[in-house]
Amino acid sequence: MTTISNKKLIGFAAYSGTGKTTLIKLIVAILKDLNYKVSVIKHAHHNFEIDHPGKDSFEIRKSGAENMLISSKKRWALMHENTSDDEPRLIDLLNILEGFESDLILVEGFKAEKFPKIELYRKDIAKDLLCTTDDSIIAVASDSKIEKNIGLTNLDINNPKQIVDYIIKYLGIEK
Repeated sequence: MTTISNKKLIGFAAYSGTGKTTLIKLIVAILKDLNYKVSVIKHAHHNFEIDHPGKDSFEIRKSGAENMLISSKKRWALMHENTSDDEPRLIDLLNILEGFESDLILVEGFKAEKFPKIELYRKDIAKDLLCTTDDSIIAVASDSKIEKNIGLTNLDINNPKQIVDYIIKYLGIEK
């Protein structure tokens, strides 16, 4: 497995139900308020549609277009059909974002890939800590005191500002 090094990349690793997306939304909002340009890559474990039957973009894509870019004054979106059964790796997606200006990139998922991650841990989920088997985890954000000495920075999962401050310092992107 390739180790991904990108000076402005940090991920979040957690079991389902931990609240990754909810926390990332809060972190993005805080970073935006601090005038950071944030990109997010989110892994989906299933087939998904972002447009719907009946919409022109959907119909054009379904007719065979490998790339469908739709644009308006407010936003644009690129839908790309993977024509092979190979799922894009994180490095492939980072290469796509290369042309976009971002101060940092947050990643949800891709927990098997090697890049800096903050583990999100909730005692109620009753699972083992991921950091005991993943040496790319740099900190643990939890809703309770971690009993085990893990040798990592402990953060409060319910304090997104503390997590943002940690990310800014870790990535060395203070403004």
